[in-house]
Amino acid sequence: MFVPLKGAWALVFGVSSGIGRQTARALAEAGCNIVGVHFDLAEGRDRAERDAGELAAECGVEAHFFNRNIAAKEARAELVPVVRELTSGTGLRIVLHSVAYGTLTSLLPGEGDDGSPGVTPRQLTMTVEVMGHSLVYWIQDLVRAELLPRGAKVFAMTSAGGSRVLSGYAPVSAAKSALEAHVRHLAVELAPRGVAVNAIRAGTTVTPALRKIPGSERLIARCREINPGGRLTRPEDVADAIVTLSATDSPWLTGNVIGVDGGEALVV
Repeated sequence: MFVPLKGAWALVFGVSSGIGRQTARALAEAGCNIVGVHFDLAEGRDRAERDAGELAAECGVEAHFFNRNIAAKEARAELVPVVRELTSGTGLRIVLHSVAYGTLTSLLPGEGDDGSPGVTPRQLTMTVEVMGHSLVYWIQDLVRAELLPRGAKVFAMTSAGGSRVLSGYAPVSAAKSALEAHVRHLAVELAPRGVAVNAIRAGTTVTPALRKIPGSERLIARCREINPGGRLTRPEDVADAIVTLSATDSPWLTGNVIGVDGGEALVV
């Protein structure tokens, strides 16, 4: 059964840019109140504050954005009670984990003076912790606080790079692989509660995170050429899918990696 999202609450990680930013707007346009978490320096922080004000003014919803490190337990200790207060204890309809913060490098040292030194233990641990394991820690705390009611939806953004080899993407690939494993296990463990958990695998989408990947321009050009839809994936495409999937009480679509890519993965 489809239900309106007006008055519901969403928790969006990575709300200040790319897919997280666009999904927050799409959910707000559907009437959903937004709690956003991001981790930015001055320029990104100011932009996020403006976004929150615009969502509230234009969509008539509540929008509360916090500049915090989502991987820090202190952030969870601070913000979970805030979520409880804002939602009056009724909990969250949607949780979106759209986090792009990690090290882009190869696993092994490169050749020559300009080669990569190879990933360090600290870099690898940080990348997997932030982009993968943080989902588990937040869901643990939200469950303990009884903020994931029956019908809630959890989405985690993954990528084709979780199962393919892209130059300089190795630590992030490991994080995405861990994230997909967590999605499967969380889906099974949350099934008795009626909470659905899915990973969203967006097609090649031009975001600030993509631009940082070595060789991204070549990847963009190739995927634009081969995508059956004749263009790249846009943040709006992903946002529309998440809004649609959130507008049902059914928990039966769970534990999947859902491609939102116009068929790109079929022809790569």
